[in-house]
Amino acid sequence: MILALTAAIAAALLVCRLALREHAAPGSARRTLAFTRDPRALAAGALAALLLAGPGWRAAGAGALAWAGLAGLLVAGLTSSAGDAEGPAPGARAAGTGPEGSHDQE
Repeated sequence: MILALTAAIAAALLVCRLALREHAAPGSARRTLAFTRDPRALAAGALAALLLAGPGWRAAGAGALAWAGLAGLLVAGLTSSAGDAEGPAPGARAAGTGPEGSHDQE
């Protein structure tokens, strides 16, 4: 029970951190969570969670499943190539590059 509670607290802290970053820089949460649309990263995370859940269940009981899930999310986030690109968020335009043309050259 204590393991599940600590995992829930860790997950809540990660969600709060994500919310604070999104408040400071709108669109950052979309870039941070881009791994959720990468099938290869999700498969790697699921495999890691499954491999950790079995021994964790035997060693510490059901509370270890929450930690295995968090570890799977970490693995998925680290193996994703979706958020590797630097630069503006998808769909963002640089200033002065709209259909009317650049105003910098006038």
